[in-house]
Amino acid sequence: MSFLFLLLFGLIAAQAHDELREGLTFHASFDVAYAAELSADAPACIFRVGRTLQPATDGPDLARVPDGRFGAALRFTRKSSVRPEFAAAKALGYSTLDWSATVSVWLRTDPDRDLAPGYCDPLQIVGDDTKNGFIFLEWSKDHKPRHFRFAVRPLYHLWNPQAVGWEEIPDAQRPMVKLEHAPFARSRWTHIVFVLERLNARDVSPKAHLYIDGLPAGSILGHDLRFGWDPAVIRLVLGASYVGDIDDLAVWNRGLTPTEIAALHSLPGGVSTLSH
Repeated sequence: MSFLFLLLFGLIAAQAHDELREGLTFHASFDVAYAAELSADAPACIFRVGRTLQPATDGPDLARVPDGRFGAALRFTRKSSVRPEFAAAKALGYSTLDWSATVSVWLRTDPDRDLAPGYCDPLQIVGDDTKNGFIFLEWSKDHKPRHFRFAVRPLYHLWNPQAVGWEEIPDAQRPMVKLEHAPFARSRWTHIVFVLERLNARDVSPKAHLYIDGLPAGSILGHDLRFGWDPAVIRLVLGASYVGDIDDLAVWNRGLTPTEIAALHSLPGGVSTLSH
């Protein structure tokens, strides 16, 4: 391999790293602690126990384990009420006028063998009230195999004007991406990225996109995606009824491009690579 090729490859890689650093506002590798290494908000990872907040710590339902995708990871050992969360209003750059953001996370689980019955949300973005907006990754509760879904539910009356159950709405009318077969297994890590594009904007049609292992997996198009969140209380919540591993959680306050997402997927040390 020629010196010039190696030099060109190095320059391209350096440029890709520089571009991926732009807008990176949150990163939790879980390598040395639950807390985020980088956050535009408070970096603490907390549990909600009743009305009290407690620092996240190892316990029978959740622990940090050494065999993550990159270093250590979180392991949810059983379905429980333990849901670690991070403040994320500034990290996500939420705006009532024009909002774009990207969330990246690695998951390892076998949905049909590991998850308990019922809905399972490995990651949620929540505000003051789910009727004012709710974004989540989800495994369905009744299908075999269980469907993997990415949903962006705006103000309640926009996505559910008849006030019926989530499963009663036809797939084509739900603001979601549904995959009947997705590449999850106990033996492999799966990289999930979703992009929010121009939500709350008045002059364009908002969109949301799902990527799996660096490749496009579906988009949410043609929906009114207006949210009504109180910007001060937006949170990233992990592990709702989830059993499995989570690693390398990161947020950008802009929408990453498909090329950037492919580069992100290929980072040899995950998002921590960007700080080197």
